[in-house]
Amino acid sequence: MKRIILGCLGVTLLLGSCVSQKKYADLEAKHKETQDLLNSATVKLNDCLEEKATADSRNKTLQDQNAFLKANNQELINNMGNLTTLTTKGAENLEKSLESLKEKDLTIRKLQDAITRRDSVNLALVQSLKGVLGNLDDEDIEISVEKGVVFVSISDKLLFSSGSYNVTRRAREVLGKVAQVVNNKPDFEFMVEGHTDDVPYRKGVLLDNWDLSVKRATAVVRILQNDYGVDPKRMTAAGRAEYVPVSQTEKSKNRRTRIVVLPKIDQFYSMIEEGMSDPAINN
Repeated sequence: MKRIILGCLGVTLLLGSCVSQKKYADLEAKHKETQDLLNSATVKLNDCLEEKATADSRNKTLQDQNAFLKANNQELINNMGNLTTLTTKGAENLEKSLESLKEKDLTIRKLQDAITRRDSVNLALVQSLKGVLGNLDDEDIEISVEKGVVFVSISDKLLFSSGSYNVTRRAREVLGKVAQVVNNKPDFEFMVEGHTDDVPYRKGVLLDNWDLSVKRATAVVRILQNDYGVDPKRMTAAGRAEYVPVSQTEKSKNRRTRIVVLPKIDQFYSMIEEGMSDPAINN
């Protein structure tokens, strides 16, 4: 009996021991599963924390950018106001500049018109001189226009004997034809210039080439005044001696008398004023 009881007790203990082991194994499995879930949750939590930190950093950056953009926007608004003011002033300045250019262009056109008129008058004068002087193939007479001035150059061998300031008979005929033209052009003044070569000269009361060149100029002026009635107020006599040569090799070309014909200064200004009042220019 005792043995039976001990046997039963042993079986009971054995059965109790087997049940506890199974539960333990189950618990251990659940613990492991829970631990795995915890580890997974911890990893996800860490990931979320990192993402949150990144998001916070981005948010801070965006906030800073937003504040910067707001400040820039206000500055741009202010600058737009300033730019509008500057643009208005710039437009006004541009308008003034264009107006100034227009006035300058108008002035240039008026001056060009006056110069064109002057050149037309000079051309008519040259044609008149060529008409009365006839054969201009004569190398002793030359007519030219330089910078708006008409020049009539007559060699001294035609006008004077060597070393003399007495005008020859043939030269008087030439001067009479010149007088015919200038008498018909009362709006012109002219200068008679005497020129010599560089050979030293001294004779009687004449001390040098200065004296000779002046004497020759005054001789021509007197003939134009006394013989052909040219108004003396329109004439100037000048001596240039040897100091304005036209040739360095042919001295004979430097011995000449030159008549310089030019409009009166006030006449030229009148031409400019007429140009300024011309409707064809002002419109």
